[in-house]
Amino acid sequence: MKSLPLASRLFVSHLVVMIVGLISLVIISKVSSPRFFILHLERLESRGFNIFHSRTELVQGFEIAWRRSTLWSVLVGGSAAGGLSYWVSQRIMQRLTEMEQITQQFAAGHLEARLPLSDIPELNRLGTSFNRMADSLEGVEIRRRELIGDMTHELRTPLTVVRGYLEELADGAMEASPEVYRRLVRETRRLERLVNDLQELSKAEAGYLPINIQTVDLYSLLESLVEKFTDQLMEDGPVIASELPSQLPLVLADIDRTEQILVNLLGNAVRYTSTGSITLRAWTETGKIWIAVVDTGIGIASEDLPHVFERFWRADQSRDRHSGGTGIGLTITKRLVELQGGQIQVESELGIGTTFRFCLPLA
Repeated sequence: MKSLPLASRLFVSHLVVMIVGLISLVIISKVSSPRFFILHLERLESRGFNIFHSRTELVQGFEIAWRRSTLWSVLVGGSAAGGLSYWVSQRIMQRLTEMEQITQQFAAGHLEARLPLSDIPELNRLGTSFNRMADSLEGVEIRRRELIGDMTHELRTPLTVVRGYLEELADGAMEASPEVYRRLVRETRRLERLVNDLQELSKAEAGYLPINIQTVDLYSLLESLVEKFTDQLMEDGPVIASELPSQLPLVLADIDRTEQILVNLLGNAVRYTSTGSITLRAWTETGKIWIAVVDTGIGIASEDLPHVFERFWRADQSRDRHSGGTGIGLTITKRLVELQGGQIQVESELGIGTTFRFCLPLA
C-alpha cells in the first residue's frame, strides 16, 4: 500500500470505506429485515387479517424482492461511490501536482512562481501560506541583490582612489608626500567605516544585534552628547543647544544603542548644517518619550523623504562621499530604534532644515 502513488492510495481508501459500508448494510438488513417483516405480518393477523396460509409465500416474495433491490442498490451505489472517489482523488492530486510543479520552479530560482487558489479549503490555506513564504523569500532575495550591488558600488570608489594613488607612486609619476598619505589614510578609513557599518546593518536586519533593555535615565546622556558635539564644532559652525525639561521619566532602552542613535542623528545634523543651530529636544507623551534633533541645515526635498531610511540612498550622490558618510547610518538608526520598541520619523524642508525624532517606551 505504501508503494502506491497517493492518488491510488486515496482511491483505494475510499473504496475500502465504501465496501465496508455496503457489507455492513447487507449483513444488517439480511439479518433484521425478515424478522421485522414477520413481526409486521403477526401484527396484521392480530388485527383479523387471515394470512396464515400465505405467510410462507409472502416471506419468500419479500426475500426475492430484497435480494434484487439489494443487488441493484449495491451496483448503483458502488458505481456512484467509486466514480465519486475517483473524481475526488483526481481533484486532490491535480492540486498537489500543481503545488509540486510550482515548488520545483521556485527551487530552480523562479521566485515569482505562486500557487493558484484552490476551492478545497485546506489546500487553499496551504497555498496561501506558501505564497506568503514565497513573497517573503523573494523580498529577501531582492534586498540581497540590492545590497550586493550597492556594496559593490560603494566599495569601488575608495578602492579606485587607493589603487590610483598606489599605481602612480609605484610608477614614479607622483612624489610621495604627507598629503598623499593622508588621502590614502582617508580612503582606507572610509573603507573601514563602510565595512563596519555593513556588518552592523547585517546584524540589525537579521535580528542578531544584542539589545540590553533596562530602565534608563536619558537626561545625563543627552546633556553629555550636547557638550561633546559642542567641543567638536568650529567657531563659525552651527550652535548646538538642548531644550530639555528639568526632569525626564525613566525609559526602557539600551543605553549604548540609544547613544549610537543620537550620535548618528547629531552627526548627520552637523554634517549638513554649516551655519545656524542644532537643537536636541525631548518631551513625553502617553507611554513614551520623544527625542528630536532639529537643525537648520540644507534640508531634504519632499519627494526624497520616503527614501531617507533606505540603505545607500542619497539625495545628492556626491554629498556623502565628500563628507565621509557611508549612506547606511540612518538605516542602522531606524533598525536600532525598532529593536527597542520605538519608532522614528523625519520632517524636512529644502533649504530650511530637518527634524529627526524617535520615541522610546516609558519604564
